[in-house]
Amino acid sequence: MTPSRDISRLVEIMQLLRDPEDGCPWDVKQDFESIKPYTIEEAYEVADAIERADYDDLCDELGDLLLQVVFHARMAEEAGHFAFGDVVSAITAKMIRRHPHVFAVSDADSPELVKTQWADIKAAEKAERARRRAERDLPSEDPAEHLDSVPRSLPALMEAVKLQDSASRVGFDWGAAGPVLDKIEEEIAELRSAIAEGAHDAAAEELGDVMFALANLGRHLKTDAEMALRGTNSKFRRRFAHIEAQLGREGRTLEAATLAEMEAYWQDAKRVERQARAAKAE
Repeated sequence: MTPSRDISRLVEIMQLLRDPEDGCPWDVKQDFESIKPYTIEEAYEVADAIERADYDDLCDELGDLLLQVVFHARMAEEAGHFAFGDVVSAITAKMIRRHPHVFAVSDADSPELVKTQWADIKAAEKAERARRRAERDLPSEDPAEHLDSVPRSLPALMEAVKLQDSASRVGFDWGAAGPVLDKIEEEIAELRSAIAEGAHDAAAEELGDVMFALANLGRHLKTDAEMALRGTNSKFRRRFAHIEAQLGREGRTLEAATLAEMEAYWQDAKRVERQARAAKAE
């Protein structure tokens, strides 16, 4: 079998890989739960390629993510639920339905009106799903509690933001960033107290409170806390690599360096970054 730009070839490959007799033993034994972590991982690798502006990698990672969609669709088809074509049809119909201002007649001619229109359409879709579930005698998907609509399987930082968004929609929220900063300072004070008392469990809980409050600050600053932290992670990698490279030029290892020496090279890395930003701005 040869590669192809046609999506049907990828679907055929997955069908062969899942063949109980002639397929790949590893692929055959997988199920939705075992593949789920890989799906999440591939989405993060797409984000990483974007942040690095590595478009060769982005092409590869998007392919890996697409494979996850095809994999799940194949397993669903084997179980008699739906096929890959149904996934394509469903998202195509959804995009047309949610963009009447593009594909039909609509007065939504601003980002704000489009957002309101989108929410109304999603509400109508939810009502339609509830009707179909009732026809099939399936339990309602409506959450028993307001926050139950937020999946618990999300990464913790993302879950925190979605919980805060959900609470905000019913008025449980501060109106500005200032009170959130005050809350962060309050939580930090409680964390300091727990640490001073040597209360490990309490310190862990207070640390979580600080992180939750910081995520809330990101919401009020309209900054994606997950992406902000990923940016800092990348910055840490970059600066630590600078330390390692500088020590390497001296024929030394990280293990042999003192904290003071590493801190000096860390500050040097910051200086180099500032100079690069200034040169780019000119």
